[in-house]
Parts: sequence; structure tokens; C-alpha cells
Amino acid sequence: MQDKNNRFGQVKHINTPINTLTIQDLQVGDKIEVYGTILTGRDAALPKLVDSIKIDNCFYDLEGSVIMHTAVSDAGISPTTSNKEEIEESIPCLAKSGVKIHIGKGSLTSNTVKLLDKYESIFAVTPPAAALLSSKVISRRVVAFANEGMEAIHLLEVEGIPCVVAAAHGKTIY
Repeated sequence: MQDKNNRFGQVKHINTPINTLTIQDLQVGDKIEVYGTILTGRDAALPKLVDSIKIDNCFYDLEGSVIMHTAVSDAGISPTTSNKEEIEESIPCLAKSGVKIHIGKGSLTSNTVKLLDKYESIFAVTPPAAALLSSKVISRRVVAFANEGMEAIHLLEVEGIPCVVAAAHGKTIY
């Protein structure tokens, strides 16, 4: 993890895959930028991903990964609300399976925040600014549940997805 300064203060550079030491170093309110590969998913696909994990048939090694709660279309990417039932219920299982950062928007329940802490994972929020976020995507491809269209699980190569840590170590910004 590298730190850089800008007009908004220190921004921590996070490269995927992410290790536990990186997560331990992050605090609520930290500004981060994510570089490397991230997965995407939302209401339709995340429950299917959880089901595939439960039957030990996951298509991807989730250890050290990042999942952004978004659809992917030609119009770009922008976070969806993470406390939607289908999304928030997937977070503990995904964290337990190795996802280190969950990116979305909104607040999470205190129970989910506790489970993120238990599984050494964090939640980060990003602005719903499709033009900004889409400009950070280098490449994309569908990796699971293609029948869900833009809500399929995509693998994105990204350069600097901006976020603020909203829940870490049992604490929350809300």
C-alpha cells in the first residue's frame, strides 16, 4: 500500500489482491484508491455467488479480492445501495470467503459491521458518479451468471477507484 497526498489529504493506494495487514492498517474515514482487479455484482448475481460458495463451486478464488456493488453496462458503472437485502445478506459469506473490501453506497446494519470485523474485511463507499468511476476501468469481462445481463458478475481491471472507508474493525462512519 502506497500513500499519496492530494488537495483532499492523504489517499492510500490499495493494490489487489489485498492481504490482512493492509486491512488492519485501514481506519474509518481513510481515503483509498483501489488498483488491480475487482469483481462486480448486485441484487441478481450476489445471492447466486453465495449459493455457489455454499456448494463449494465458486468460479473464482475470492481470497484478497474486492467486490463492488454495481452493474456494468455501456453507460458505465456506479454503486448501488449496499443495504438492499439481497446485497447485504451476501456480505458476511463473501467476507468469510476472502473478500477484503466491499464497495458500495449507503450504511450497513451493526450486525454486518461486526461480521466484517470478524472476517477481517471492510466496507468502503464511493460516489455514485458514473463518469468518474467508468473512467477508471481499463478492461472488463463477464465471469459468471451471464444470463443476468449487466447485473452479471464482471471482472474489471481498474486504476484508482476512489473510496472512503465506511466500516472497519467494528466501527462505522455512520
